[in-house]
Amino acid sequence: MHGTRARSVGVVAGLVSALAFAVSGPVVKPLLAAGWSPGAAILVRLSFGALLLALPAAITLRGRWELLRTDWRSVVALGLLGVAGASTLYYLAVDRLPVAVALLIEYTGPLLLLAWAWVRTRRTPSRATLVGAALAMGGLVLVLDVTGDLALDPLGLAFALASAVGNAAYFALTARPIALPPVALAGSAMVVGALTVGVCVVLGVLPLHAPDVRVDLLGAHVHWAVPLAVVAVVPTAFAYGVSAVSVRLLGERIASFLALTEVLFAVLLAWLLLAEAPTAVQVAGALLVVGGVALVRAGAAAEAAPTPVTTDPEPALATHP
Repeated sequence: MHGTRARSVGVVAGLVSALAFAVSGPVVKPLLAAGWSPGAAILVRLSFGALLLALPAAITLRGRWELLRTDWRSVVALGLLGVAGASTLYYLAVDRLPVAVALLIEYTGPLLLLAWAWVRTRRTPSRATLVGAALAMGGLVLVLDVTGDLALDPLGLAFALASAVGNAAYFALTARPIALPPVALAGSAMVVGALTVGVCVVLGVLPLHAPDVRVDLLGAHVHWAVPLAVVAVVPTAFAYGVSAVSVRLLGERIASFLALTEVLFAVLLAWLLLAEAPTAVQVAGALLVVGGVALVRAGAAAEAAPTPVTTDPEPALATHP
């Protein structure tokens, strides 16, 4: 699949996966409020997600199991940072913050990549990139409402900022041009992520509380298994699989920009399902963050574009008197 068709498929896949990912926070938050710990929720989510992705991953491998051995570093890194790290830290943040705030902070991950690249290469980014970064940081200040009456949990903010590192790692690692098919990469990384969370639970790093409760979901009083089934299928197995295809088709820059639509979807879902209506200042801040990161991505793409090579015209032959 090449050219326009591949890009169109990638864009559609990116939007669909963004909507699916956006379901996670609003659906799981009532479960956390009912007494489930973030560690328990993410362990169940990733474990069932790994089981659901196992068959599609095996089908895409078509018996080429040696690819897992060849690309094991990418699988482990993605599982640790992009799956276990980003998901767990996001749930820890959602447990203490409004869904939209936690997600918006997580999606400042591309700005962290920008700062790291600046330090590592000592090359000043383009003007568009710097303006976009300034807009995004200003928007983040508005979202956090630092001058208003909104009290945000400091530990929740720390978790959200840490999840931004995992978010940046997810796009950088998924976009790598490796031989492992994208769905197989997502499925195998999901296994690594589930095992990582399981080890953290066993060691006591993540508390495990999973009471037998019922929660409110879409106006109904349902068993705890219902929201967990939703997050295991929709924003986990389905979203990670489709997103991996989108990132591989579009590349890291375009895919991460497209993923910003998850923030908008999550704001709407949190408003509808949890009555977490954003303030006017926060809406303005969210728009600034989205626009700023988009400008950063546009500037980064311009910086990465090859510079046309010009050659001096062939000098005229010298004449002799």
